[in-house]
Amino acid sequence: MGTGPDANIDAVIDGLGARLRGLRRTRAMTLADLAEATGTSQATLSRLESGERRPSLELLLRLAGTYRVTLDELVDAPATGDPRIHARPSVRYGMTWVPLTRRPGGLQAFKLIIPARFPADPPEQRSHPGYEWMYVLDGRVRLLLGEHDLTLTPGEVADFDTHTPHAFSNPTDTPTELLVLSSAQGQRAHIRAQPTQTRSGPTSTR
Repeated sequence: MGTGPDANIDAVIDGLGARLRGLRRTRAMTLADLAEATGTSQATLSRLESGERRPSLELLLRLAGTYRVTLDELVDAPATGDPRIHARPSVRYGMTWVPLTRRPGGLQAFKLIIPARFPADPPEQRSHPGYEWMYVLDGRVRLLLGEHDLTLTPGEVADFDTHTPHAFSNPTDTPTELLVLSSAQGQRAHIRAQPTQTRSGPTSTR
């Protein structure tokens, strides 16, 4: 195996496809969503994620802009020795997301701030590959999870397979703050919230 700058570049490029796929999944985006956001064909994005295509700088800039990360974070550039995470908040789906991890693939950690009384209309439940874990720091969050309607309060935790249709909202007059872990291959904890309303009988605790 080679050494030096060229070897480092090859290693970054070789692992780029898997990192981009992981980043897209943590954003709950399909290839069609990403194609629309970047103005790039689904076929090109698919080849990029499978490692069949090397990215151009223009395409990397489009992806970094769409995912709201730096180029270094996007390609997993070699570490500079500074372990601090320079969080750059972004607003998605009307909520503020503060990244707490620097790598785009694998396990992702965020601080999530949901505005008061958001959203105004009942949220639509969606599903996507992976697992999600959330811990309430402040406020309350309403979690719709399949047939269950749960309210989580500070100190309570929920985790679930995101193939299950889900949505969450803030029904209170003050912002809600959460810690969120999202992973395509995450470990699961126990749902500890008590249901405020159950559409099809009592909620069981795993």
